[in-house]
Amino acid sequence: MSGRVNNNGDDKLYPGGSRGGSRLHNNSSNADVHSPPKKRARISTAFIIGDLEHEEDYKTSIEILPDECLFEIFRRVQSGKERSLCAGVSKRWLMLVSSIRKDEIVSVVETNSSDESDEDFEDDGFLTRRLEGKKATDVRLAAIAVGTGCRGGLGNLSIRGSNSERGVTDRGLSAIARGCPSLRSLSLWNVPSVGDKGLCEIAKGCHMLEKLDLCDSPLITNKGLSAIAEGCPDLTTLNIESCSMIGNEGLQAVARSCPKLQSICIRDCPLVGDHGVASLLSLASNLTRVKLQHLNITDFSLAVIGHYGKAITNLVLSRLRNVNERGFWVMGVAQGLQNLVSLTITSCLGVTDASMEAMGKGCPNLKQMHLRRCCFVSDSGLVAFAKAAGSLENLQLEECNRVTQYGIIGALSNFKTKLKSLTLVKCAGVTDIDVEVSMLSPCESLRSITIRNCPGLGSASLAIIGKLCPQLQLVDLTGLSRITDAGLLPLLENCEAGLVNVNLKGCSNLTDNIVSTLARLHGGTLEVLNLDGCCYVTDASLVAIADDCLLLDDLDVSKSAITDAGIAVLSDAKQLSLRVLSMSGCPNVSNKCVPFLMKLGQTLLGLNIKNSNSIGYSAIQFLVGKLWRCDILA
Repeated sequence: MSGRVNNNGDDKLYPGGSRGGSRLHNNSSNADVHSPPKKRARISTAFIIGDLEHEEDYKTSIEILPDECLFEIFRRVQSGKERSLCAGVSKRWLMLVSSIRKDEIVSVVETNSSDESDEDFEDDGFLTRRLEGKKATDVRLAAIAVGTGCRGGLGNLSIRGSNSERGVTDRGLSAIARGCPSLRSLSLWNVPSVGDKGLCEIAKGCHMLEKLDLCDSPLITNKGLSAIAEGCPDLTTLNIESCSMIGNEGLQAVARSCPKLQSICIRDCPLVGDHGVASLLSLASNLTRVKLQHLNITDFSLAVIGHYGKAITNLVLSRLRNVNERGFWVMGVAQGLQNLVSLTITSCLGVTDASMEAMGKGCPNLKQMHLRRCCFVSDSGLVAFAKAAGSLENLQLEECNRVTQYGIIGALSNFKTKLKSLTLVKCAGVTDIDVEVSMLSPCESLRSITIRNCPGLGSASLAIIGKLCPQLQLVDLTGLSRITDAGLLPLLENCEAGLVNVNLKGCSNLTDNIVSTLARLHGGTLEVLNLDGCCYVTDASLVAIADDCLLLDDLDVSKSAITDAGIAVLSDAKQLSLRVLSMSGCPNVSNKCVPFLMKLGQTLLGLNIKNSNSIGYSAIQFLVGKLWRCDILA
């Protein structure tokens, strides 16, 4: 083994050589040379063993440096790409590089030229990153913080869930805060280890933040939210859900420091009360969207909304157990909701007939009204609301069981020229009645009616609707198992404008006769037809559709009695250009339909043949291979 010469030029040998074993020279290139060896160097066994004993402890010199020294080195690396390469060496280096703020990077002046460095950050913030479940860790956040800085800057970060063993903590969020000043949107859902410290770091480093979404964050308190309010004055959207430690103090800080706030959603936060909500509504004058769900607020908060909500266009109120009739009544008579366009109220016992009329009068520009599970609203309240709400275009009633057919007919006759869409879902009070409608004014403006899962509604009601609403284009009667061909016929005959979208899913008593009539009367306008669950529909319906439907784009005949012959008829219809065909659960369709589906596949973009057990696996694989433009569910 040859000895080694140090770079100072002397002949001192480093361990591994012998003075007398060979003549050593240090040439001009500082290379080690030995010539000529007289005899082999004698090396002791003890020395070799000692060398091996210390081999595992051997580290490169830079790794011996403490974190403080490495930090100073890394912040002098000018290029973002080079810092990314450094971060890829080890977890330690990654965490150190990710801890460097942009303003801590030292600009090194080149000795031979200008003061410009090669650092070219583009903090436009157009990059989006989303972490879910096991992928949500501090290490990944650190990598994002380092890697996005030289690629346009991180603009949107969403974290859903967290790794159970090494999930996201304040440390990971701090890395984002230091490395991503361009962050504009932050969403934290079910990240239980993140608290005020991480949010305070975001407030210090991400002053451009515009949207904050917090859900199931038990460690975040008023302190963290207040820090965001003070550090991020450009905040426009704030969503807080199931955050048990956030209350009035945090919301008051937002109200004071965030003048650009436009949208607020607060849900299931037990510490939020009237003081927090009232502060937001009275101070945040630019609020246009407000959603309050399951909060311990009272009539006072609704009175503030009614008085100060001059900019509000969309309002959602849900499960407000402590709000009584007076709260909703005052909200209406305060006359402050002049610009309200959409109002949704769910499970609020304070909504009564009197408050319905007040809200109708106090919201002159209201176009959409959605009532869900408001059990004290009856026919009189609905009719009074219809008379007062002169601009209403969309009315939805769900599980409002005191509303009957009389209320629906009275409302339709009073809306007259504005209402365009009516939706009834699970309204048990709507049942068949015998009413003379000849004296009532028709609702010429109504274009869409949806009646889903109203078990008491049958053929008589449809006949009345058909006479009152002659301009219908969309009819959705999902789950109305009581209606028959005779009951649906008057509705089809009275639709003068021509039906475009018809959904008869679950109308199990309908037959080929009514489908043929539908195709004959509205085949020139019909684009979407759903016959899912109409078990008496056979190939005769497909023949009528093939003959008369010129514009049909989407057809669903799942769980019907069609066969291969019916599919063959559809494939031969030259004027038909189906894009979506659903025939799930059709027991009489077999492998023989494959050639016909291939023919239809020239235009198909979606095909559903799930649970059609007579179509074999090989046939399905053949279709998948050939119809490459078509999404096939099998």
